[in-house]
Amino acid sequence: MNKVEAAIKMKCPRCQEGEIFETKNPFVFGKMTAMHKNCPECNLKYEKEVGFFYGSMFISYAFNIALFVISLGAYYFYLETRVDWRIFIGGYLLLTVIMFPVFYRLSRSLWLQFFNDYQPKYKQAVHSH
Repeated sequence: MNKVEAAIKMKCPRCQEGEIFETKNPFVFGKMTAMHKNCPECNLKYEKEVGFFYGSMFISYAFNIALFVISLGAYYFYLETRVDWRIFIGGYLLLTVIMFPVFYRLSRSLWLQFFNDYQPKYKQAVHSH
């Protein structure tokens, strides 16, 4: 599994087996943002230092800009004559709220992948003891 695939599957960047988040479903109320402190498989500490995940906000911001550009393009090229602009704005705002947990998780997962390398020996070392 490569880094992008591991990020999409929300797997630990070091062993690529442990889960990053406590639940797989990002829409479980109260658990949307709940992360494990360490990988359940290889014990990698996810938050390296206080504020480590602030950088993931830039990734989340990029996802939101992409969503905005795609939505605006869809509106102007296809929906403008079919949907009132106020309904489009309301729908877009609803879409951003719905996508928040997905973008939040994916941006944190990608951020972790940037700063950690895949090291399969940790997977074997933890399970051999």
